[in-house]
Amino acid sequence: MINRKPFILFSTTLLTAAVALSGCGSGGNSAEGGTSDSGGSSGKSGEQTTTVDFWVNWGGDFKNDYQKYVIDEFEKTHPNIKVKMTYVEGTDKLLTSIAGGNPPDVAQLDRFMVGSWAAKGSLEDLSPLIDRDGINKDDYYPGVWAEATYNNKVYALPWGTDARALYYNKTLMQKAGLDPNKPPKTMDELDAMSAKMFKKAGGGKYDEIGFIPWMNQGFIYTYGWAFGGKFEENGQLTPNNPENVKALEWMVSYAKKYNIATLSSFSNAMGQTGINPFWTGKVGFIVDGNWILNDLAKMKPNFEWGVTPIPSPAGLPSTTWSGGFSYAIPKGAKHKEAAWELMKFIAGHDGTLLWAKRPDGTNDITAMPKVNEELKMDQNPNLKVFLDLMPTAKFRPVTPVGQKLWDELARVQDLAINGKGQPQALLDEVKKNVDNELAKVSQPQS
Repeated sequence: MINRKPFILFSTTLLTAAVALSGCGSGGNSAEGGTSDSGGSSGKSGEQTTTVDFWVNWGGDFKNDYQKYVIDEFEKTHPNIKVKMTYVEGTDKLLTSIAGGNPPDVAQLDRFMVGSWAAKGSLEDLSPLIDRDGINKDDYYPGVWAEATYNNKVYALPWGTDARALYYNKTLMQKAGLDPNKPPKTMDELDAMSAKMFKKAGGGKYDEIGFIPWMNQGFIYTYGWAFGGKFEENGQLTPNNPENVKALEWMVSYAKKYNIATLSSFSNAMGQTGINPFWTGKVGFIVDGNWILNDLAKMKPNFEWGVTPIPSPAGLPSTTWSGGFSYAIPKGAKHKEAAWELMKFIAGHDGTLLWAKRPDGTNDITAMPKVNEELKMDQNPNLKVFLDLMPTAKFRPVTPVGQKLWDELARVQDLAINGKGQPQALLDEVKKNVDNELAKVSQPQS
């Protein structure tokens, strides 16, 4: 666990404030349409109607489909709760609304951000409601529940998740004289196989490549864990863990061997196609998520391919990491009980199942193993690769400086592969910067 002692005092202060706010809410906040939320609205027949203000990060088809497949069904079973779903881009407006005392009742939030938002007092502690209503954390994958928890309190309910694996182009493997049915299991095998697949065309540019470690979901997080590294240990953030350094050094070795400028030229050309590089058929191996399986219906690739766990150095287990979204009640929400009823449904079994079984959601992994089993997702051999990795999936550190850590790692990764610093020194710099930021945000509020 991260050294969070300063936050214990901070959170205690916030809890006191939350109780005070809750007390104010019980006094009868006005609900939209002139009705009221007594703080105990559960949507039972005979009660006044409460409108829950629900902000989501995605508009367009998502908003329309979510209304149709999930929210409409919720309103049928909760006749006294109406849901006003609003698309709000980014999180700036949400933060502003919380600061101004007029937040939505429920907000969709990248689960990765829950820890930092909880630390600054922007979310309601859901632990009392979870205990009261018997929400079982074991209904969710361990990693996704942990990401919604900060200082042993739960601030969000997980919704949706994903995983990462290695896609491989069987056609290019065969063309390179490799067995297309034996994808790499170790980093050494990946290096050796991909080396046979780089092909240049006119002008010295690559026409086909074996592997670019940082393409798509390839990131220092991905390979740090693959190399056995850790980003948090014994209460400290550890971006400069020795194995993380080895991972970044391995990434840099590709930049040097295959020339970063020529690799960048190839990546830029792939970007101009407007489609995932792997589906162009010109990439031998790529780390990407389960979600690109949803592209198959429209892409119809004209080459043979497969997917397998991300290789690790010999002797180490395969790893993946997961992300995803969650639902939270912003601090100061006016209709907390009605909001909680909505969250229990949309992030619980029924709402999760309704969304997962929509016609075009067949390759989405839910945060609830039971729902995945009910939908027999493991009968899809490609999706099964990801599902099998989920119980042990890694997740990014839950810390008030999670975004800072992400940004810093991305920054030094780019510097390293472009030859503008040594991995050890760059990751030491990340350690210094995130520790300084953590000390700054841990200062008690005056």
